[in-house]
Amino acid sequence: MEGNTKLSKQRAYLVPIVIMIVMGIVLFLPAGTLRFWEAWIYWLEFSIVTFFITAYFLKKSPELLSRRMKYKEKDTTKKPPSIFNLFFIGYIIPGIDFRFHWSSVPIWIVITSNVIVLLGYIFIVLVFNENRYASTIIQVEKEQRVITTGPYSIVRHPMYLGMLLMLLFTPLALGSYWAVIPFLLSVPMNIFRIKNEEEVLLRELSGYKEYCLKTRYRLIPLIW
Repeated sequence: MEGNTKLSKQRAYLVPIVIMIVMGIVLFLPAGTLRFWEAWIYWLEFSIVTFFITAYFLKKSPELLSRRMKYKEKDTTKKPPSIFNLFFIGYIIPGIDFRFHWSSVPIWIVITSNVIVLLGYIFIVLVFNENRYASTIIQVEKEQRVITTGPYSIVRHPMYLGMLLMLLFTPLALGSYWAVIPFLLSVPMNIFRIKNEEEVLLRELSGYKEYCLKTRYRLIPLIW
């Protein structure tokens, strides 16, 4: 039993370590230098919160971390148009932008954007704490219930709200105007996913229809 617990912890910490290594390569390799200071701020704040999530939920809710490690969707899940995935290019462009000095983003915009990215990530942590069923894939579990408290009392998909705040302000946090273009694809991608997820929840999760009638807005209060 002890060996399995230790293996579980190793796996839990391995995922953020791999993510941080990959992110570091994606950010700094195109820049061709470690002097890409905007990337250091972004990478450090993302790393700190990611490791906090791992340490905190490994103690409080290891099942949440297990769900967050699932990436293979069910065959019945609708797949978003492939073009939406091009937003990932937005992580590569800032380094190239830094190398060739394409953009000149004021420092105050870079700092403000990093603060918004950080707040968006912290908001996602609060969502995780409220809803331990939050998964990376669209699924409904047998014991799952509708969450109506905390941020879920305001909008039906608060995790996506936090995610979009992070994604849309990432280009400016990394000092690139050009990276804004691919990152805009994250908006239709998340809208597609929300609609797809709601179809599954309405069909499979008891009480979700009543929740939708009570909490009218999916993502942004008074708008949608």
